[in-house]
Amino acid sequence: MALIQVNFMSGSLMRTVTVNVILPADKLPFPGMPVKEERPFKTLYLLHGVFGNYTDWVSNTCIQRWAEEKDLAVVMPSADNMFYVDQPGVNNYYGEFIGKELVEITRRMFPLSRRREDTFIAGLSMGGYGAIRNGLKYHDTFGCIAGLSSALITKGIDGRKDDTPFFLEGRAYAEGIFGNLGQVKGSDKDPEWLAKELKDRGSEIPKIFMACGIEDSLLAANRAYKSYLDEIGVKVTYEEGPGAHEWDFWNRYIKKVIDWLPLEEDSAGLSSGNVGI
Repeated sequence: MALIQVNFMSGSLMRTVTVNVILPADKLPFPGMPVKEERPFKTLYLLHGVFGNYTDWVSNTCIQRWAEEKDLAVVMPSADNMFYVDQPGVNNYYGEFIGKELVEITRRMFPLSRRREDTFIAGLSMGGYGAIRNGLKYHDTFGCIAGLSSALITKGIDGRKDDTPFFLEGRAYAEGIFGNLGQVKGSDKDPEWLAKELKDRGSEIPKIFMACGIEDSLLAANRAYKSYLDEIGVKVTYEEGPGAHEWDFWNRYIKKVIDWLPLEEDSAGLSSGNVGI
């Protein structure tokens, strides 16, 4: 399994960005096994949460091993604390970066499939919101969406005030991310509106997987969004399990996400430690 760090100039963000890429291109067959036919890799764009960056998933989960087992490429970008949406005033087009530019440039750099049904997006917390929002907004690009402990904070966001000591919960922070809070509902930053808009237009909606820990403070918001999708007739695979807003939960459930994705059967091969010999 190759783990590659990539630096490139982003037009959406107008600065050099760093991305981690897991690429199962160096997977060696066991002696006597037939050589597998080369073909473009199915790809998961995997988003971090608040306070994180492009190293989070590799540092805190077994994503590298599980991706290798399934011949899955994984692309892990950074988005600061900006919720993967566009802030035109400061040229932070994070939504465009995730949903368009990053997909296009990594497809030019690596042997990745260009098919919608082979291209997936997932994330945790802030990244769960980013995956759902951008997966729906760029539904022609992504065939599957997975949100773990998703920070679905836009519902009722216009009622925020600045009377909290934690800046992430304040109105000023939300305005810096989403702009005029009174205009978020019914916009492309609103996951409910995005899903309803696609449903009403008869567009092909990506398959959706959601999960949240039963001790997580975001559980109510995840249940509410799942119920909303049910109401409008959008299919969603939804799970709850033991755990809070923590890496132990995300480590378990990213494995469930990979098992849920339409990937190939496990294929053995030589890897670090000669596991399986």
